Amino acid sequence: MGDVLKDLTSGTVGGAAQLICGHPFDTIKVKLQSQPVPPPGKPPKYAGAMDAVRQTIAAEGPRGLYKGMGAPLATVAAFNAVLFTVRGQLEVLLRSEPGAPLNVNQQIICGAGAGVAVSILACPTELIKCRLQAQSALADSAAAGVAVKYGGPMDVAKQVLRSEGGVRGLFKGLVPTLAREVPGNAAMFGVYEALKQYFAGGPDTSGLGRGSLIVAGGLAGGSFWFSVYPTDVVKSVIQVDDYKNPKYNGSIDAFRKILAAEGVKGLYKGFGPAMARSVPANAACFLAYEVTRSSLG
Repeated sequence: MGDVLKDLTSGTVGGAAQLICGHPFDTIKVKLQSQPVPPPGKPPKYAGAMDAVRQTIAAEGPRGLYKGMGAPLATVAAFNAVLFTVRGQLEVLLRSEPGAPLNVNQQIICGAGAGVAVSILACPTELIKCRLQAQSALADSAAAGVAVKYGGPMDVAKQVLRSEGGVRGLFKGLVPTLAREVPGNAAMFGVYEALKQYFAGGPDTSGLGRGSLIVAGGLAGGSFWFSVYPTDVVKSVIQVDDYKNPKYNGSIDAFRKILAAEGVKGLYKGFGPAMARSVPANAACFLAYEVTRSSLG
């Protein structure tokens, strides 16, 4: 089996593990990010992460925490396969000789390059996911024509293609998606490699145990969100914004309006669930990737 196929297979397994562990946290994150700003003197729909969990389960049952998982589940194979395969091929290009370990700076470059590639897949997938996750949070704004009820991932795609400019509509939010994925993956793969080399005591990390890989993967995932979280908030509000009556005129305008209306705190809505998700989800992802890649030779 060639290296590309090994990376494709291992990335797919890693992505599935990441999605299963992390999707409920992601649902809460998006609901907190996209809930409408309450009128003066009135509380927001969700008081915090735990309140959002309680309300979601009360209204929709436990399945509500997995709402919107169809779109990423359908594309998780492609997404993570591309991420790890592009990273693997960039590693080959940067190696001084076959099999030579890369330093942390080279892994940062590989992560950034992989981030560019996955943004093309991530943008339409994230748009569909965010719309499904956010529609219950936006329900209070239905009178203003903001909320749209979708029957599922395919229904979102059909409505966007039909009424929001065709294929271009599915790529709404591509700029903030790139601004999230490129530096985020650069940080994640850089931190992952730095921690592996620290635990191994040198550049040869082939003998690391699963415990070290879990810790390195979890902390690397946390570094992703820590470095780019405000960008993710901007991406989410743009992707759920109404097409006919948009509130935001691009990423910079969204950033300014969030900052003006809610302060810096508004750029970190849902940060707790995102960090709570990223550590176990990415620990599972990297461990599954490494174990599968090792088993394939």
